[in-house]
Amino acid sequence: MLEVEDLHAYYAKSHILQGVSFRVSAGEIVSLLGRNGAGRSTAVKTIIGLVPPSGVIRFRGERIDGLAPHEIARRGLGYVPEGREIFPTLTVRQNLLLGMKSSRREGRWSLDHLLALFPRLSERIDTPGGVLSGGEQQMLTICRTLMGDPELILVDEPTEGLSPQMVLLVRGLLETIAARGTAILLIEQKLTVALAISRRLYVMGQGRIVFEGTAAELRDSPEVRSQWLEV
Repeated sequence: MLEVEDLHAYYAKSHILQGVSFRVSAGEIVSLLGRNGAGRSTAVKTIIGLVPPSGVIRFRGERIDGLAPHEIARRGLGYVPEGREIFPTLTVRQNLLLGMKSSRREGRWSLDHLLALFPRLSERIDTPGGVLSGGEQQMLTICRTLMGDPELILVDEPTEGLSPQMVLLVRGLLETIAARGTAILLIEQKLTVALAISRRLYVMGQGRIVFEGTAAELRDSPEVRSQWLEV
């Protein structure tokens, strides 16, 4: 579904991504791991069009490198940013409705369906987004992206700063999304979460992919975890 080949990206003269290649197949959760500064967030921003790419990015067989973010989104690729970026003065309902591509067509993730799946948001439906807890805002951001009916979503650090209880809720939300056929590329700092829900994992270090494998293979690679993941 998503194929990234020899991807390079720069911030000014800094060479951040240095030949990154990976893939995400339909319906699977793939995690992109690494320490802060490894280039993970830059990778997803480059895929969604926020950072100019050099290399090849294909989505459902079509090249999307060089397209504007809104053009990429219309092709079925969603983005959940690290900073959540909800509209704090708008209600939960209004934030969710802003995620719809068209008011004339309802996709697999309707407003009523999302609220039924996640009653915490239903209870706060008329509450301004800025009043929600960090975990509730994260759920709102993910659900707003789903309202656009994406085939794949890029999710950047969804559990950062959350309580253990909210981490479990967000983890369950991601598993539900994948079970309903929406693929996920997950940027995640918590190794336990990534190992628990990912079909495959990539580890980045110094702007490159330094490991590719299953959760079991990463568990059996202490040298990779020690060199590229552990603090």
